[in-house]
Amino acid sequence: MTKQATSIQLVLEPADNTRLVNLCGQLDEHLRLIERRLAVQIANRGNQFKVTGKPDDRDAAIAVLESLYEESEHTALDPQRVHLFLQESGIEAQIKSEALSKEDLSQSGKLFPSDVSVLAGRSLIKARGKNQQDYLTRVLQHDINFGIGPAGTGKTFLAVACAVQALERDQVRRIILTRPAVEAGENLGFLPGDLSQKIDPYLRPLYDALYEMMGFEKVSKLIERNVIEVAPLAFMRGRSLNESFIILDEAQNTTAEQMKMFLTRIGFGSTTIVTGDVTQIDLPGGRMSGLKHALKVLSKVKGISFTHFNSKDVVRHALVQHIVDAYESYEDKTSAKPVRRTKKKVSR
Repeated sequence: MTKQATSIQLVLEPADNTRLVNLCGQLDEHLRLIERRLAVQIANRGNQFKVTGKPDDRDAAIAVLESLYEESEHTALDPQRVHLFLQESGIEAQIKSEALSKEDLSQSGKLFPSDVSVLAGRSLIKARGKNQQDYLTRVLQHDINFGIGPAGTGKTFLAVACAVQALERDQVRRIILTRPAVEAGENLGFLPGDLSQKIDPYLRPLYDALYEMMGFEKVSKLIERNVIEVAPLAFMRGRSLNESFIILDEAQNTTAEQMKMFLTRIGFGSTTIVTGDVTQIDLPGGRMSGLKHALKVLSKVKGISFTHFNSKDVVRHALVQHIVDAYESYEDKTSAKPVRRTKKKVSR
């Protein structure tokens, strides 16, 4: 039986015009965002709000409004913060699963605690959501760490943040960035320049994160002094990497042999983070991904941590989560379809 939309009145206390403007946003853009995401209608006059929708949607919207109003006292809200709150609370997923209880609502009405953070250069980077918190905590406790999940979940950005913090605290002597040079379904052909210039385009996401945290000039000087090193994965063989923070990005495009070679380079005083998305493998000829192989081989090895991200951890545009979910759903349905086998005609 379809639940009918009903309305409920909400009064936010104390009445404070500055906080109300902060909550609603310019031209009520924050309210419109909540309406679209939770399938409700919100009308307000001052601190009195009328929320209309199906019971679960409506109650969830009220919990969000109450929590954001509490945040508005000491935080400048913007559409990105509202989006991230909805994302981190997981409130939409709970509504869709129809498993939303009063206890869930009280918990989802609170932002995840931000006590897990990394001080990287000029930026204090706080973990968003439980998986990111677990990821940062495990990196501090383990020498080898895997971050696996879809695009936009922050696994590479947080890895770079941990590396910068370790370097600035003199816990390591250098940062080493590496990534397999595999094109995403394209053949770029000959690339001009020296070795560093050839591989730089593949490492652009790592560079972008470094520039954001430390500034362009400082990063350039550290690269010149070889404190930050760009090491093509194919040229890592034979090295022993001591007192280093090593990041292997896009690890789904390594082969099993490359992954084994890379992991056995780790020396004393080093920390390693391996990041990748097993749904975006670009290896030619259907070869086995080194990341998928490592997950099977190393799952029970003590001292290695594994953090699995999902679409709920996406911290980019709201549509990215829906895109990831849509692709996963399509691939699940495709793989579940039975394969038709045609009988061969036997000539007599």
